[in-house]
Amino acid sequence: MRHGKKVNHLSRQAGHRKLMLANMACSLIEHKRINTTVAKAKALKVYFEPLVTKAKEDTTHNRRVVFSYLRNKYAVTELFREVAAKVGDRPGGYTRIIKLGNRLGDNADMAMIELVDFNELYNVAKKEAKKTTRRSRAKKADAPAAEAPAVDTAENTEATE
Repeated sequence: MRHGKKVNHLSRQAGHRKLMLANMACSLIEHKRINTTVAKAKALKVYFEPLVTKAKEDTTHNRRVVFSYLRNKYAVTELFREVAAKVGDRPGGYTRIIKLGNRLGDNADMAMIELVDFNELYNVAKKEAKKTTRRSRAKKADAPAAEAPAVDTAENTEATE
C-alpha cells in the first residue's frame, strides 16, 4: 500500500536525492533541456517549478531561498534574470516532459524535460495563433465583402458605357 507516499525516493537516501535534483535543476537552467529517466523528470518538475515561481519576484529573500535549494550562484543568477523574464506572465507549467522511449542499456523509460518558453518550435505556432482572434477574423471577412459591391458597381458602369 502507498499510504502517505507522496515523494518518489528514486532508490536514494535523502541527501543524495536532494543533491541530485539540485544538480539536475542547475543543468536544466543552463541548457534549457535535459534527457533523463521519466521518474527523475517527474521528480525534477515537482522540485523545480516552485523555484521558478519564486524567481518571478526578485527579492533578496527569494534569491536566498532558491540558493538554498540550488547551491549554485550562477544558476540562481540566470534563473532570476533570463528564465523569470520569459515566464513572467505564465501562471504555471514552466516545464514540459516529452517521453523518448527506452534506454538501450537497461531499457529504462527515458524522457526529455525542457523549459516551455525556451522552445522556439512550439512558441512560433502559438504566437501566430494568438495574433488572429475571432474579432480580427470577422473584421477581415467583412472588409472584402463591403468592398466587393463597390468593385462590382464600377465594373457594371464600365460595361454599360
